[in-house]
Parts: sequence; C-alpha cells; structure tokens
Amino acid sequence: MAENRMLSGKTALVTGSTSGIGLGIAIKLAAQGANIVLNGFGDVEGPRALVAAQGVKVAYHGADMSKPAEIEAMMAYAVAEFGSVDILVNNAGVQHVASVEDFPVEKWDAILAINLSSAFHTSRLALPAMRARNWGRIINVASVHGLVGSAQKSAYVAAKHGLIGLTKVSALETATTGITVNAICPGWVLTPLVQKQVDARAQNDGVDAAEATRRLLGEKQPSMQFTTPEQLGDLAVFMCSPAGDNVRGVAWNVDGGWTAQ
Repeated sequence: MAENRMLSGKTALVTGSTSGIGLGIAIKLAAQGANIVLNGFGDVEGPRALVAAQGVKVAYHGADMSKPAEIEAMMAYAVAEFGSVDILVNNAGVQHVASVEDFPVEKWDAILAINLSSAFHTSRLALPAMRARNWGRIINVASVHGLVGSAQKSAYVAAKHGLIGLTKVSALETATTGITVNAICPGWVLTPLVQKQVDARAQNDGVDAAEATRRLLGEKQPSMQFTTPEQLGDLAVFMCSPAGDNVRGVAWNVDGGWTAQ
C-alpha cells in the first residue's frame, strides 16, 4: 500500500506526536508512505491507530524530552526498528505563563530543555546518518513566538527564538547536502495546550467558550481562524518533497497574519 507514495521507504520520527500538531504532522507524513515513530505522553493506542490507518508501520517510544539519555535511547530505538531516521520533526513543547520575576526557575529550565535543547539532541544524533545517505529533513516546529513576543511567556518565547536560531545554523551547516532544515511557526492552533488557554480566558472573563475564542484570536490572529494541525502537516509534507529541496533555514509562519501587523 505504501510502495508508490512520495515518502515510501522513509522513516519519520515526530516528537510530541500523541496529540495536537505532532499527531497532525505524523498522520500527513504517514499518508505519503513514511513509517512513523511516535513519541509523547498520554494515550498512545488512539494515535497509533490513526497513523497505522495510513497503511504504514508505526512504533512508539516514550522518551522524556527533557532527558538527553532518554532522547539517545529513542533515537537508537528508531534506528533499530526501521534502520534510519530520514525525517526528524521536533515538535515536543510545553508552556507556562508568568511574569519574569515570578517565573518558577524549575519551569524555566524544563521549558528550555523540552522546547529547545531536545531539538539539539535529536538533531546531533540524526545528522551523521543523514549525511551518510545525503538525504534528510529536519523540521523544527517553532512558533510565531519564535519571531515575536507576548507578555508572560518569557521561557516559551526565548526557547522558540532559540529554536529558530538552531534551525538557521543547522541549515547553513548542511547547505551543500541533500539535507534541509527548516522551522514552521504556527500562530494559534486549537490543540489541548491552547484549549486550556481558551478555558482559562472564559473563566477569567466570565464569558462562554465561543466568546473566549473570539477574544483570543481577535487580539493576535487577524484571520480570526485557528491554524489546523492538518495544514501544518501538509506544509511538512511540502518541505519533504522535491519542491522543498532548496528551502533551507526558513521560519515559515502559518499564523493568520499575526506577524504581518
């Protein structure tokens, strides 16, 4: 079933892929024939079934992305299962909201570790084999907050800016190879992470969910529409295609006009 699709015979490892953006990207890559290594917390069987329905092989590793040793074990597992990691999608991310002077130090450290350092560790482990094959794709799921700031999100914004920096340097180091490294920068996407912010907004403002959503989008996202995981998955597929061969070091916004303001 997977033989004649664009990514047949390739393996994609997607961190933070048991829900939200990561799962959306994993499903779209699987639809192009890539075998998938899932990673993340929470329910695994539901996401595994959604990916397997695309007619590909699916594996799972529960590495904690704040722990380099577990990341190393995950990368080794992916190679043992499928022989290679051809496409690496660094999507794992967490959020915490507080002003700088009130920001818990342990939350800062965790956000930097998971949202930024984990992508360094997966990249350093994936690149040697990609260089040996002279083909690879590294897609870092950054954020519009890799390009602009928002109050109360110091650790997240710092980490995502750093991730775009890592993307640019990695792209320059691989510029003459068959490996490309790029970042995707979503605005508001209705994931479990954002749903929490909508719910909090509704409670704090004393309004219903629809009005809270309208206010959330109205402040930042001119399209007044959420970006979808499916749209981000289709962009990842494009980056993996021959049309993406010379797309290198880009931070590609999918933000409904947020950064155009």
